[in-house]
Amino acid sequence: MASTVNFWVSPHVALNSDFKPRCGVKVRSSSSGDSTVLSSDSVVVNGASVVGEKERIGLKSTGGGNGRVGTKVEDKKRVKDVVFEELEVLYDDGFGTESVKDYLDVAKEMIKPDGGPPRWFCPVDCGRPLKDSPTLLFLPGMDGVGLGLILHHKPLGKAFEVRCLHIPVYDRTPFEGLVKFVEETVRLEHASSPNKPIYLVGDSFGGCLALAVAARNPMIDLVVILANPATSFGRSQLQPFFPILEALPDELHFSVPYLLSFVMGDPVKMAMINVDSWRPPAPVLQELSGNLTALLPRLSGLADIIPKDTLLWKLKLLKSAAAYANSRLHAVKAEVLVLASGKDNMLPSEDEAQRLSSSLRNCRVRHFKNNGHTLLLEDGINLMTVIKGTYIYRRRSRKHDFVSDFLPPSMSESKYAFDQVMGLFRYAASPVMFSTLEDGKIVKGLAGVPNEGPVLLVGYHNLMGFELYGLVEEFLREKNIMVRGVAHPSLFTRNFERSFTEFSIVDLIKVFGALPVSPSNLFKLLSTKSHALLYPGGAREALHYKGEQYKVIWPDQPEFVRMAARFGATIVPFGAVGEDDIAELVLDYNDLMRIPVVNDYIRESNWEAEKVRDGMSGEVANQQLFFPGLLPKIPGRYYYLFGKPIETKGREEMLNDKDNANKLYLQIKSEVEHSMAYLIKKREEDPYRGIIDRTVYRAIYAPSNQVPTFEP
Repeated sequence: MASTVNFWVSPHVALNSDFKPRCGVKVRSSSSGDSTVLSSDSVVVNGASVVGEKERIGLKSTGGGNGRVGTKVEDKKRVKDVVFEELEVLYDDGFGTESVKDYLDVAKEMIKPDGGPPRWFCPVDCGRPLKDSPTLLFLPGMDGVGLGLILHHKPLGKAFEVRCLHIPVYDRTPFEGLVKFVEETVRLEHASSPNKPIYLVGDSFGGCLALAVAARNPMIDLVVILANPATSFGRSQLQPFFPILEALPDELHFSVPYLLSFVMGDPVKMAMINVDSWRPPAPVLQELSGNLTALLPRLSGLADIIPKDTLLWKLKLLKSAAAYANSRLHAVKAEVLVLASGKDNMLPSEDEAQRLSSSLRNCRVRHFKNNGHTLLLEDGINLMTVIKGTYIYRRRSRKHDFVSDFLPPSMSESKYAFDQVMGLFRYAASPVMFSTLEDGKIVKGLAGVPNEGPVLLVGYHNLMGFELYGLVEEFLREKNIMVRGVAHPSLFTRNFERSFTEFSIVDLIKVFGALPVSPSNLFKLLSTKSHALLYPGGAREALHYKGEQYKVIWPDQPEFVRMAARFGATIVPFGAVGEDDIAELVLDYNDLMRIPVVNDYIRESNWEAEKVRDGMSGEVANQQLFFPGLLPKIPGRYYYLFGKPIETKGREEMLNDKDNANKLYLQIKSEVEHSMAYLIKKREEDPYRGIIDRTVYRAIYAPSNQVPTFEP
């Protein structure tokens, strides 16, 4: 039986006799629960000693966990790693601390020949994952080193037990042999934890390997992530040049991997890792220049990673791998996510993503139009963020649970979302928050909103949801609280995803807690004492018609009051104004339905869309989904007012009465209307309502989040 091997060495693993780990090696066998620790002179692969002799040291099993190996030291206490149940909001995921330079430096040590077969290793920098985290197996590309996730080790290590496949440079295991090797590991993992999914991340060649394993194991719960899979190798743009490689003299081979590095990836994108592009141009160019200067000389090391004989062997292996995987696509039942680069000069990855999407039963696609073939080693993608944004992370079941499987955003994700993606909108809107204390006093900031949940924020949905971004960011920045917003179910359907195949703001909304509106999801949020965001007017308010700005359009029945009372939740009504200072609605639903072709598209889209309040009467039931025509304005400012918190704890029996619940419901609605009326009046007193005035103030006095406003 094969054994899973965890190599623990800092900063990375060592897999050869010339560069030996000065530490224990943990071998977890399927036949027993014991752990075997080997001396630094010994490495075990699949139960057999490759270098040196095995020493038995009588340790208890540590239960795995990303290369964290327990050791027994005489007269010293053993310190246990802390295993967390959940991640903290804005946790440090470590993304951006590694680069392609680290890949090349570590690979230089790992490729030294040791005569061993393919093997698994656990990068020590992955750290200790959450309790009950699923296993993630990385299957490398043509290089075979297994370090293709080096930029993502730390973020992934927070939520997965990460293991990487290393195929030695001079190993000649045929493709079917590699398939069986990975398959055996997958089956062992499934046998030990049958209720947990197993993730296969396949990069290029590894994508063929992942699909082959998935096709042979349809009954195992697999989640397959493919980064520019080599299933399209037969249509590669480089096919005419492959025969030339065979005839190339050995003396000139050193230049081939160097040239291939420019074909496979974008050196500038690789060098942009860790560079904050939102700084002034001068320091950005200086840091980029420094990174390129350090990176380019190291690319010559690729000739050692892929020598001539190995390169020719890998090309034959790619051909057989693509044929094998393509012939078995019909048997793949796993959940598949394809990541496709728009500037892949080696494979037609964008076309291949569409082919796989139509060929596989359960396949989704995300495009990265500015990246090359080595997608996972380039700037512009955090694999953990993609996994969160596509809702494929699961720990406990075969279906993603929007509450129990949710991972909060990290600090790097927050910085990316609010500085890069939404930075311009934040600068233009310059949101201001007000809240109401228990004594009724209105103060600047969010002091009036309770810190302890469950809390239900209930308000008016501005045009296109413009108010969402500032609200979520301010709760994170000021109170370190993740507000979970319930959204229209259509945002989470495959039909909607097909319209947004690039990783975009739609996915980022999910990263920051959005989930489909439903009684069960609201129940779960309140039962876990979360801060939930609810818009009773829903899409009808967010996609309102001309002349309806700031008109509260809610259903007649109190949908949320009794559920809030059941959990003793605090209800905080709030109003937000500013949509009329950001854009003007020029084409609403009625206008668009008068335009031929456009009206047919809207009818078809709504016929396929999820129905939230089907069968209801009144204005709120008329939730037609469409994209309104907007005309941007010279930006004004966004204002928020959170009303006095309304306690429901201890009032469950009283609010079970329909009349009492309806009275409270009407009170909340009135508070929302009052808050907006107050803000519309008071904003006239703000000397910095206009963007020009704010820009001048920022230039002289303070950053954007400190620009003054009216006194409440």
